[in-house]
Amino acid sequence: MDDLSFDVAPGEFFGFLGPNGAGKTTTINAIVGLATFQAGEIRVFGHDVVRDYRRARLCVGLSPQEFNFDRYLSIEEILIYQAGYYGMPPSAARPRARELLAQFSLLDKRRNTYLELSGGMKRRLSLARALVHRPRLLILDEPTAGMDVELRLELWDFLRDLNAGGMTIFMTSHYLEEVERLCNRIGIINHGRLVALEDKQTLRASHGNASLQDVFLALVGRPTRG
Repeated sequence: MDDLSFDVAPGEFFGFLGPNGAGKTTTINAIVGLATFQAGEIRVFGHDVVRDYRRARLCVGLSPQEFNFDRYLSIEEILIYQAGYYGMPPSAARPRARELLAQFSLLDKRRNTYLELSGGMKRRLSLARALVHRPRLLILDEPTAGMDVELRLELWDFLRDLNAGGMTIFMTSHYLEEVERLCNRIGIINHGRLVALEDKQTLRASHGNASLQDVFLALVGRPTRG
């Protein structure tokens, strides 16, 4: 990373863009304690992610790009065990798991393993797991990859409702239409360096009201289509 510095305001829906290998997932992993960094600091609602890791991590729910579920657990058990990691007792974890499974139309699959789910269902399970402990910050790394159009639109509505309820959302996505529809402010990273950080209207206006796709391609050094 090259002096990467930015903040995300509470309640914001923030889009974090960049080409493959730019440093998006590394940044996310640093926020949640899965990657180390040699200089600087990261704070989550005032909690240093290194010195006050436990409190910082309680504030964050992560839905990663790659699926990393335990293949031997049912999807209901996955949520219950995840809740336990955050100190939620079984008496609270089970109803919370059922609530989320119903919310994401997975309740009838609760005894299945994740290997028996479709790609779209796995994405919904990943989001449910990220929300099980009611975090204040939701980090989404390519949240709609593998979803069909109908499910993607349903998820957009759900994320809008979450954000309207006060949840801070930090999202990466290769679907630029998705970012343009959902995010209030956008950061663009290229080769570990932040090359743009603006609200979406200002970002587009500064490039002659070009589409977000054309702005993105211009900033990461790739020609736009003429």
